[in-house]
Amino acid sequence: MIKKYLLGIDIGTSACKVAVFDREGKVKASANGDYPVYYPREGWAEQNPEEWWDAVCKATRECLKQGDIPAEEIAGVGIDGQSWSAIAVDKEGNVLTNTPIWMDTRAQEICDWLNEKVGAEKIFQVAGNSLQPSYTTAKILWYQENMPEVYEKIDKILQSNSYIAYRLTGALSQDLSQGYGLHCFDMKNGTWNQEMCEKLGIPAKFLPEIVSCDKVVGTVTETASAQCGLAVGTPVVAGGLDAACGTLGAGVIHPGETQEQGGQAGGMSICMDSYKADPRLILGFHVVPGQWLLQGGTTGGGGVMRWFEREFADYERARKEASGKSSLTQLNEIAEKIAPGSDGVVFLPYMSGERSPIWNPYAKGVFYGLDFAKTKGHMVRACMEGVAFALRHNLETAEKAGAEVEVLRAMGGSANSLLWTQIKADVTGKSVVVPSSDTATTLGAAILAGVGVGFYESYEEAVSLTVKETRRHEPNPDNRKIYDRNYDTYRKLYENLKDLMVKPQ
Repeated sequence: MIKKYLLGIDIGTSACKVAVFDREGKVKASANGDYPVYYPREGWAEQNPEEWWDAVCKATRECLKQGDIPAEEIAGVGIDGQSWSAIAVDKEGNVLTNTPIWMDTRAQEICDWLNEKVGAEKIFQVAGNSLQPSYTTAKILWYQENMPEVYEKIDKILQSNSYIAYRLTGALSQDLSQGYGLHCFDMKNGTWNQEMCEKLGIPAKFLPEIVSCDKVVGTVTETASAQCGLAVGTPVVAGGLDAACGTLGAGVIHPGETQEQGGQAGGMSICMDSYKADPRLILGFHVVPGQWLLQGGTTGGGGVMRWFEREFADYERARKEASGKSSLTQLNEIAEKIAPGSDGVVFLPYMSGERSPIWNPYAKGVFYGLDFAKTKGHMVRACMEGVAFALRHNLETAEKAGAEVEVLRAMGGSANSLLWTQIKADVTGKSVVVPSSDTATTLGAAILAGVGVGFYESYEEAVSLTVKETRRHEPNPDNRKIYDRNYDTYRKLYENLKDLMVKPQ
């Protein structure tokens, strides 16, 4: 049977997405699978990887059925996943405990101790990233201190995509792009640093062999086939970080090209062909060989609007059937009626602490400028503008570190909002190009599989065939003047409030 298609799997924070693409990058079928985030304590955010697998199996079967696609026509499978998991598995591959995810900050004290004991600068020189509780490193040591019965049974620590690859193939792997989650990873050379493993107390035996993101790590087993519906023997590549796959799926494969993230989290990824690290930002390898990504990662992205909709959109949800519009679309419309700058309302989108560039796990979301004249529309627009201010803060930090940014290529659900995308263009002063925003991440994962199995000759060929520009937003200089004032307020608000944003006593 002719292999016509590629399948991409995206392990997101709120759901997995599975999509089947043809050679031109057109979506033949797609499906989602939901799973919860657990917040058992202040600062904790964790998920059950087995629930990821169940959701992947359900969505994959639904996808193949919906598109009437014979499983034998899938040429290869690519997987991307959220960053900084610490999935502890035993020798039989059983998950030993829920994994803390990228929003989890429980290990702050361990980071403080390691930065003092080993030296923050020494760690940064090897890893290219500052040691923060969001990363994988301190989560492993947290297991040792707080779950010794789990720690003793650990055979390997996996990332989100490598866990799904394991369930599909039985192969344990660690892709290059997710290496940045561990501070014993040498960011210049893409290898494990044994000396730093010892200094940090990370057993080298916990770490799978590092492989390229497009390497075929195995094929679908009979057991996996029975569960997910894919054909036995289908090749599976290692895959990579969701932001990096989204960057590829947005067409960013050359130095200077930049992806703007509009998923649950916000931020950007700047493609570079040389090592440029800044402790305020995040540095990792691109899924495209020979490239790095200098990233800004914020906790406030599309998730801000999902939070606002959940808590404050009862009216819009009630009107959904009568209006024929989703609650998010209705919120977008009331925000559109508010003038740029939200009449002085400014929002700090630090909804789960904040990552780059302030790295404060205790930072909080703040609305400033409310009075009796303000409406729900003001608050919605201020949320959108606050996320754009966080993006600008990261871009300015990256440019000071020597990165060059001209055009942003937007991806993620928030790129579907013309208003929000225009706000980002106006706030940053950058042109924003929107490819197929909803499918960029799964497309990137599928492209990895396509290159890995020879479906495409190169990344250049894959991108030229699959990535299409749907629209472009140019910055409005009149709006930029207004946003400059609010951005100044945004920066001052945090500086004036940060002494209050500390660990609760």
